[in-house]
Amino acid sequence: MMHLFNELGHMCSKITTEKYSTSFASSIKLLHKDLRTPIYNIYGFVRFADEIVDTFHDHDQQLLLAEFKTQTYEAIERGISLNPILNSFQETVNKYGIAYSFIDAFFASMEQDLYKLEYDNKTYNEYIYGSAEVVGLMCLYVFCEGDKNMYKSLKPYAQSLGAAFQKVNFLRDLKADTQTLERMYFPGCNFLNFTEKEKQQIEADILNDFQQAYEGIVKLPIKARFGVYVAYKYYLSLFNKIRKVKAKQIMEERIRIPNYSKAMILAKAGVRSQFNML
Repeated sequence: MMHLFNELGHMCSKITTEKYSTSFASSIKLLHKDLRTPIYNIYGFVRFADEIVDTFHDHDQQLLLAEFKTQTYEAIERGISLNPILNSFQETVNKYGIAYSFIDAFFASMEQDLYKLEYDNKTYNEYIYGSAEVVGLMCLYVFCEGDKNMYKSLKPYAQSLGAAFQKVNFLRDLKADTQTLERMYFPGCNFLNFTEKEKQQIEADILNDFQQAYEGIVKLPIKARFGVYVAYKYYLSLFNKIRKVKAKQIMEERIRIPNYSKAMILAKAGVRSQFNML
């Protein structure tokens, strides 16, 4: 009956993705069926860790994260966990040979969220790497399905895509991060007086990440390309909407992409894919 337990874990990871990110969930559904479950498994794991540091303020977050970290490594070593999310994640890690160094870096960034309030250039880049770029690299392991040469050639593009997504999230969530969580990710910015110049400098950096990421998306295996492209377009659309508003507005509200806009993005992406225009 082990297959039932594994299926339960996969369902938990899928539901977690759908509950927390409709954009990612809809993009994952566009991947080849062989790739969907392992990507859900990665997202479920990442989401649980993120939830510990972002939400569980009435609990001992340090203890919870430390326990989750220990349980993650135990699950990978044993090849099983009674936590369905971790059981699914270890299955994906062990099947695709995902590097432990990525998991180490991810937890290091999550731990920073418990202690670090302001970032300089060095710690900012380290945080981006651990919280986002390594997640892109974990997914790339899955997309390449064991092709080490392909993985190596696409690695920098996957890092750029992960970085772009994370930085857009930072801009979108600037109000909550600075006012509620008291985090200031972007180095050198005065968020008590966030200026247009500061916003434009951040946007120029993000635009560069998006441009480099696209170069890699078109080189992805066909089984992964369309789903990743749609996720890219979702975030690019959000980014472009953020670019059109004033710095003051970013500090006052959370910019969103409505569902009808996402439907239009998907439709246009489908047409481009059909005519090999990605």
